[in-house]
Formats: sequence, C-alpha cells, structure tokens
Amino acid sequence: MKFEKLNENKIRVTLTIQDLVEKEIDFHIFMSNPIESQHILLDMLEEAKKETGFDPEDSNLKVEALSMADTSFVFTITKLPAEEKQKSQRKKFTVKRKSMVPLPLNAVYCFNSFDDFCNFLIFINKNSDLLNCINNLAESIKLYEYKNKYYLLLNNTNKNLIEKNNFYTCIIEFSKCIINSKVFYSKLIECGTLIMENNALEIGIKHFVTVKK
Repeated sequence: MKFEKLNENKIRVTLTIQDLVEKEIDFHIFMSNPIESQHILLDMLEEAKKETGFDPEDSNLKVEALSMADTSFVFTITKLPAEEKQKSQRKKFTVKRKSMVPLPLNAVYCFNSFDDFCNFLIFINKNSDLLNCINNLAESIKLYEYKNKYYLLLNNTNKNLIEKNNFYTCIIEFSKCIINSKVFYSKLIECGTLIMENNALEIGIKHFVTVKK
C-alpha cells in the first residue's frame, strides 16, 4: 500500500491486488456496500495518519475510488472545506466512484515455481465459474520459464468477460502481478523459454491436474 500526501487536505492511497488480498479487502464489496466501505476507509485512514500525518479529525471526507489499468486501485481522499462540511453534517464520507479504466490488453503473472502454477490449475479445476471463463479470458494464454520462475502471459484479454475480476482476484493468491507488464512481456518473448502456448491454463489442467473419477 502506498500513501502520498498531496497537500494538507488531500492524500492518495494506492493499493495493488496483492494489498487487497493481504488485508482481506473485497473491492467489489467496497464499491457496492456503503457501510462496509466506511469500515475499510477508516482502517486506511488510521494507517495513512501514521504514514503521512494526514489527520481527518472531525472533517467530512470526499473519497474518489478509481480502478487502474494495471489492476491497482487508487483512492483520493479529501477533507471538505468548512462550508461544505456544514451542508453535509450527517455524512462522514462522500464517495465518488469514477469509471473503471479498461484492464490492460496484456497481463503477466509470475509464479515462483511450477508447483505454484499447478496449484492454481487445481484451484481453477475446482471452481466451475473460473473453469468456464478460461476459454474466453484472452486471445492467447502462454506459459514461459525465465530465470527459474514461471510467467503466465495473457494477450488481448477479453474486457467484456464478467468473470475476469474474479479470475484476477484468485490468481494473485498463487502469483504476483507484474506491474510494468508491457515491457516485461517483450522481455519474456525475447529471453524466456516457451513452455505452453495457445491456452496454457487448459493445457495445464489437461496434463497436470488429476481428475478423480
């Protein structure tokens, strides 16, 4: 989690999916449940106070929540001026949800070992929603080996797939999202070893997941 104090009345908090998982924060609940969002924001504000000195005191706050293309989330938190505070005495938070920035066409996930990749395949195979979505997740899904780690490359992801956010939330339990994926994607193509092409998830499940009959 990254905290930036923009001025005395405004801070920016950036969270990656890894941060959300580690803190057991469900972003979808945050965006749809006002009560739950206040609890999450209060926890973030406590940490922000320690990191930056930003103290909301009794101020009313405006929160702008934005989903970024690199699968991180940005919250801009602003103390409202005194006159605006008087207009909204009953509200502690005013949450403005910005439109989601489209997810990147290419995404890269790093698995520390082939076993970690196989464990993710087993997880997918046990989850019917995930299993059904991998056919339409991306135009191509390839697995590369590079410096003893394994990288799943998603090319031309399907931005209209409803289950994609669930997939991204689950895969981060087994791997790490590469933030500068566009640059690293080219690096893997040039220097990595291609292990599985076409749909590495389907191929991996077929060959490395034991189906009990």
